[in-house]
Amino acid sequence: MARTQAAVDKRRLILDAAVRVFARQGFHTCRVSDIADEARVAYGLVYHYFKSKDEILDTLFLERWGILLRAIAEVDAQEIPPREKLHAIASFIVDSYSHDPDLMKVIIVEVTRAANTFGRTHLPQIKQAYVQIAAIVDRAQRDGVFRDDVTPDFAAMAFYGAVEQVLTGWIFSLLPVGDREYENAKTLIVETICGGLERVEG
Repeated sequence: MARTQAAVDKRRLILDAAVRVFARQGFHTCRVSDIADEARVAYGLVYHYFKSKDEILDTLFLERWGILLRAIAEVDAQEIPPREKLHAIASFIVDSYSHDPDLMKVIIVEVTRAANTFGRTHLPQIKQAYVQIAAIVDRAQRDGVFRDDVTPDFAAMAFYGAVEQVLTGWIFSLLPVGDREYENAKTLIVETICGGLERVEG
């Protein structure tokens, strides 16, 4: 049991070190030896747990994206208005960034916004988030809460795109960043999108 836990701890140590290296140096310019140095482990130990740095990035993405998909599903299962659901999803993503900006930088820069092998490989997982958000919009349209002249798929892309673009602004220091900015962003993102989705009476 202790040996198993030690292996889990070493694996986590390597993954956490990889996040720092990928965020600092960029995935394509770093080497496995850089990750080993950051983790303060032997070079060969990295290969004991992972076949390549590609597998490390895959693992980081699938872990984080799986958490996001579960969070969206849990929010959607709540009996709350669609605007509150979108606010909860935006809040989860913004909070994830504030908690671990390096990891979110790696996920966004190296995977979800990357027009390369990783972006294409993980398209099914990436699209699943859009599908879940689109379902929230679709139900709100059928309930008469959101206008129906904006397709759910387009609305989902616009919503997630707005969230991701704000995070990108923080990553590249294009927007001011801090606790107040994090909290404001949660509301502003939803106001920006829902202002265009909600029906206006009269």
